[in-house]
Amino acid sequence: MLDQGTADLDPGAEPLADIEPSDPALFEHDAHWDMFRRLREEDPVHFHPASAYGPYWSITRYADIVEIDSNWKDFSSAAGAIQLDSEFITGPTADSVPIESIISMDPPKHDQQRKAIVPGLSPANLLRLEGLVRERTRQVLDGLPIGEEFDWVSEVSSELTMMMLATLLGWPVEDRNRLRFWSDMIAGRPGDGNVESWDHRQREMKVFAETLLKVREERRAGAPADDLISMLAHTPQAVGMDAVDYIANMATLIVGGNDTTRNTMSGAVLAFHDHPAEWAKFKADPSLVSSLVPEAIRYQTPIPYMSRRANRDVEFRGKTIREGDKVVMWYISGNRDDRAIEDPERFIIDRPRARQHLSFGFGIHRCPGNRVAELQLKILWEEIARKDWTRIEVTHPPVRARANGVRGILSLPVIIQA
Repeated sequence: MLDQGTADLDPGAEPLADIEPSDPALFEHDAHWDMFRRLREEDPVHFHPASAYGPYWSITRYADIVEIDSNWKDFSSAAGAIQLDSEFITGPTADSVPIESIISMDPPKHDQQRKAIVPGLSPANLLRLEGLVRERTRQVLDGLPIGEEFDWVSEVSSELTMMMLATLLGWPVEDRNRLRFWSDMIAGRPGDGNVESWDHRQREMKVFAETLLKVREERRAGAPADDLISMLAHTPQAVGMDAVDYIANMATLIVGGNDTTRNTMSGAVLAFHDHPAEWAKFKADPSLVSSLVPEAIRYQTPIPYMSRRANRDVEFRGKTIREGDKVVMWYISGNRDDRAIEDPERFIIDRPRARQHLSFGFGIHRCPGNRVAELQLKILWEEIARKDWTRIEVTHPPVRARANGVRGILSLPVIIQA
């Protein structure tokens, strides 16, 4: 691998009781793998009594994550539980209140609001957009320099995902960088390279909320349309949605539509660089895109975890999880669990059952935008397969986000050889 982390970050050598997997520095340096391997082997249901985010349980094996993620009655997604950082959206201000979106709700409210969003992400709606996505992808790839270094993140991953997100929201494509900026603010925290301070983030979130509420009123005044904001303005399930819930859902859609696909596009290029035999395999047989896409999503795991709160005392794998305890499902660990996935440390583009990964979650909270992500990735690699590129060489280690909620790649310098 190009990015070996740093010598002073060695969680594999710590006493088990001292392991702290939520430290954002571990993700910045890609230094979390040994830590999760130890937890899977030695204590897969592990309690952390003291962390920067308070006490919580780490769930690190594939099967255990599926069981908890599928059991919303015992493990709730109530506000403040979805992220280790309960101030995921608001920041630590005196007037902060829990903000709910569909990923931080339980039925029946979850089901009602999900119905307002899902039609805009349906296969029929995406089929209508496929031609546009392919045209844009070709334009972006055709404009790339050959034999010259450039940043894959800014020139390819961000461009394609932001154009798609703007289209889904009915947002002006020429103003797409504003959505990217807000996404970085929503998912960020001070020190991550985007957020200067909590006050900075709070100011930008106020602008975000005011702007999106104004756009909703404009859509309400117009005729119904098939973009997501119009659906949230007109559909019966969303007409009564208050301003706080609406803003929270928009934040979820923007982060989900930007960070996840963008980072998987970049992560796949890095994975191919580190596994050149897989690149040769793909160039020889482009039909492998059908398994390449889910394998890239598994290998990158752009959202490392989600968390829940126990609704009651639960006996789980010999441990007692108390009512109110926070339970963190480490998708990034489950996706490397060799009990469920053979040879999980390798990037294998023709992997059998490649779609059976954890990156989209399980149960009622399975990512509603999974088809959007898969479509964009599928088209990107289909169009790359048509090129006479012999290699996408990563020239310097990636710059990774100092964050644990999104496994972000901020910069990836590459040279295309053809």
